[in-house]
Amino acid sequence: MAEGEGITHFGVADLSTAHDFILEQGGPFLSEFPLSISIGITLPKAIVDQLPRRSDRAVALSYKHHVYDVINQRLDSTASLIAIFIQKKGHRTLPIPASSTIDDEQLCGSFSHKLGAHLAGLGWIGKSCLLITPIDGPRVRWATILTDAPLKNTNNRTDKDQCGDCSECIDICPVKAFTGRSFDRSEPRKARYDAKKCYDYSLGAMESSGKPRICGMCLYVCPYGR
Repeated sequence: MAEGEGITHFGVADLSTAHDFILEQGGPFLSEFPLSISIGITLPKAIVDQLPRRSDRAVALSYKHHVYDVINQRLDSTASLIAIFIQKKGHRTLPIPASSTIDDEQLCGSFSHKLGAHLAGLGWIGKSCLLITPIDGPRVRWATILTDAPLKNTNNRTDKDQCGDCSECIDICPVKAFTGRSFDRSEPRKARYDAKKCYDYSLGAMESSGKPRICGMCLYVCPYGR
C-alpha cells in the first residue's frame, strides 16, 4: 500500500528500548504503542541541489513548496490510509503528522520520526541530527504510524553510525547550530544541536518578515545524499 502511494522508504520498529524517551516527549498515550511504522519520501534531487542559491526567491519558493508543502501532504495522506487500513483489521493506530511542532520551546513534535526510522533500521542519526539513509542520505522526509498490530521489526542493523570523521554538515552551517557530537540516545538533543538557532535563521525569519528564507545546507552537503 505504501509503495503504491509513492513511498520510497518503509520500516517497522520495536519501540520498547525508547519507551522512556517517548513517554517524556509525547506523553503516556503515545508510549502505550509498542511499534511504529516509518514511511519516507525521497526529496527531488534537482531542487535540493539548488540550495546554495537559496537566496534566490524562486529557489526558496520551489524548495518550500515541493519539499515541505507537497511532500508533507503526501506523507500525511498515506499515513492516514495505512492507519485506517490497519484499524479495520482490528488494531490500534495513531498517525503522527509529518511536520507538527507541539513544544514551542523545545521545537519538537509529539514523536520523533527520525528515532522511529532509526530503530526500524532505515539509517542512523548523524551529527546534523538528521536521519541519514545509506542510499539517499538525509534527503528524505518522514511520517510515522504508531500501532499495536503484530508486524515484524525490519531493523537489519543499517542504523549503525557511518559518519566517521566527516564534519561537512557542521562546517557549512551558517549559524553553527551543531556541536559535532555523534548521536547518543542517553544525551539530550541540545548536546548536539541548537534547534532555536536553526529555527530563528530560517523558519522564524520567514514568518516575521513574510519573505521566503530557507537553509537546508546540512541536508544538501551530506556526502551520502550527494
